[in-house]
Amino acid sequence: MKNNRNEFVKPGGLDLKDKLVSIQRVTKVTKGGRAFGFTAIVIVGDENGTVGHGLGKSKDVATSIAKAVEDAKKNLVKIPLYKGTLPHEQKGKHGGAKVFMKPASQGTGVIAGGAVRAVLESLGVQDVLSKSQGSSNPHNVVKATFDALLRLRNANTVASERGITLEKVFNG
Repeated sequence: MKNNRNEFVKPGGLDLKDKLVSIQRVTKVTKGGRAFGFTAIVIVGDENGTVGHGLGKSKDVATSIAKAVEDAKKNLVKIPLYKGTLPHEQKGKHGGAKVFMKPASQGTGVIAGGAVRAVLESLGVQDVLSKSQGSSNPHNVVKATFDALLRLRNANTVASERGITLEKVFNG
């Protein structure tokens, strides 16, 4: 598992839950006819700040989902959360998909659609406002969401990067 500092941490001991975002039937045309297969996109998370995404491809649905879960466990990242929401608003982009996420007050809930909702719920966010723009391709939306999440920083990280105390971050 990688966190924002690209430090590897073992995923052992984490209680990971997986969510299927998308499953698609794909076709390869050969001279002998059409060969059908499946691709699956899965999000895994412990609902406590750790989340990952994976892609699996196979000739049958169950195997493609299993491969996607294994791939997602290899791509786990630790995201800083603040009181059940995000520490600050952030934008993410991948391909034609753009995602905007904004912290929300307690009791708001997860205001997000499709792939963004799956990622945020697996992450453990309870209150957030989000908007997905551009492409609605689940692959790109998931990656745009991760792009935004990986740019998030908490107050301690900001203080250490600037070489100042935590009080100076808030008081200027």
